[in-house]
Amino acid sequence: MPSYKGHCHCGEVSFEFTTEQPIDGGTRCTCSICVRKGAMMSNEFIDEANLKVNQPKENLGMYQFGDKKAKHYFCKTCGIYPFHATARFPDKYRVNLGCIDEVDPLELPITVFDGKNLL
Repeated sequence: MPSYKGHCHCGEVSFEFTTEQPIDGGTRCTCSICVRKGAMMSNEFIDEANLKVNQPKENLGMYQFGDKKAKHYFCKTCGIYPFHATARFPDKYRVNLGCIDEVDPLELPITVFDGKNLL
């Protein structure tokens, strides 16, 4: 299984994860928070057991809205969104591809997910 490492802008939040497939594309979501974040997230859903936060959890803030199923995490120092637990699958995560060391999200094909009309 491919493994990746990532971090926020200031480095206060670092993490690593494994996936079933290599990262070869990204997803943008049309829901209100994703449109405002503007980040490209992983296509693949990552099991909670396959995502490890390396820095102390107190560096992570968490924001929820609406039905409060999704958990949107951010660095309390620089504000960058590194990953989130999804609303549809609360035990699965998607990561911000802009935070992954080995990935250039601007070079990947993009899929658009209609979260605005699904949620």
